[in-house]
Amino acid sequence: MQRKWFQYWFNSPYYHILYSQRNDEEAEFLIDNLSAYLKPSADSRILDIACGRGRHAIYLNKKGYDVTGIDLSEQSIRYAQQFEQKNLHFFVHDMRRLSFINYFDIALNLFTSFGYFETEKDHVNALKSFRKGLKADGTLVIDYFNTVKIVKNLTRQETKTLEGIEFHLHKFVSEGKIIKHINFEHRGKAFAFEERVQAFTLEDFERMFLKSGLQIVAKFGDYSLGEYHETQSDRLILVCKKA
Repeated sequence: MQRKWFQYWFNSPYYHILYSQRNDEEAEFLIDNLSAYLKPSADSRILDIACGRGRHAIYLNKKGYDVTGIDLSEQSIRYAQQFEQKNLHFFVHDMRRLSFINYFDIALNLFTSFGYFETEKDHVNALKSFRKGLKADGTLVIDYFNTVKIVKNLTRQETKTLEGIEFHLHKFVSEGKIIKHINFEHRGKAFAFEERVQAFTLEDFERMFLKSGLQIVAKFGDYSLGEYHETQSDRLILVCKKA
């Protein structure tokens, strides 16, 4: 089967260079606020879906929870596995085919780690997979960018220089996706990658949740868990239960 853009890009060392300035404080701030809101019991099992290099999972584990992180990127999981311990484990896994059933109290999908697939059916299959992995009273949290605001304020062209590499970024909307072309040269060789993320709105999520047996019980618009405003909020954070 042909590899998808995310299998190439997320496994590339350049992905981690471009996004090396991601803010751990921001990630921890979100986890602190979600923990205060969800109030997990001390023995809660938490799943971090598309965990990347594990920054959210590692911090959750420091809070005392049993955490499993999964990601499709072999490189990211290899990096995260150095932090493994008794109650912290990382696996290479496709979110559409989770092998857990009625196991987790909380499943988290953070920092727009969704919307990568071509078809709605694939996304609904992923949501069904998340649902299956949760206990009967389990909770799913999806943290997505707020598409309405992103599209309205899209920076079309941008250049970032990191570790001596000049990344040229070109963003646009096409066929219901927010697409980012990433071009750069390194050591005399030209590279071209892209990101293709579905421009899902709240209505899209509501429809997909209905198809996958999930129900939204709360929504927030930022990492402080403030109110969601369609045109102003930076994030769309959805808290769901099994319907």
